[in-house]
Amino acid sequence: MTEQQLSGEEKKVIEKCGTEPRFSSDLLEEKRDGVFKCKKCGQELFDSDTKYESGTGWPSFWDAEKESVEKRKDGRRTEVVCSSCGGHLGHVFNDGPKDKTGKRYCINGIALEFEEE
Repeated sequence: MTEQQLSGEEKKVIEKCGTEPRFSSDLLEEKRDGVFKCKKCGQELFDSDTKYESGTGWPSFWDAEKESVEKRKDGRRTEVVCSSCGGHLGHVFNDGPKDKTGKRYCINGIALEFEEE
């Protein structure tokens, strides 16, 4: 996959493990059918069917596409990175929908791009 040129803010989050401000991402309200991809390399990460409103201020998903992300212990939290380019995406928590996976992938919208189906 070809890596994209990133803006300064995108680099701060994706390459330096930053966090965008709560409620700042346009993707927070994205409800169309499609796929959320890594902004840096374009790998498919999350299907829109797994997105839900968590109330946290960041796009949240209850599952990731198979083998699309890696999880790394980050102190008391678990970091989520793109398995293709290693870009920082956010963190995963165990307080997601109990009727699904019980996981909440709390993802920086600035690290994603959306492709409508």
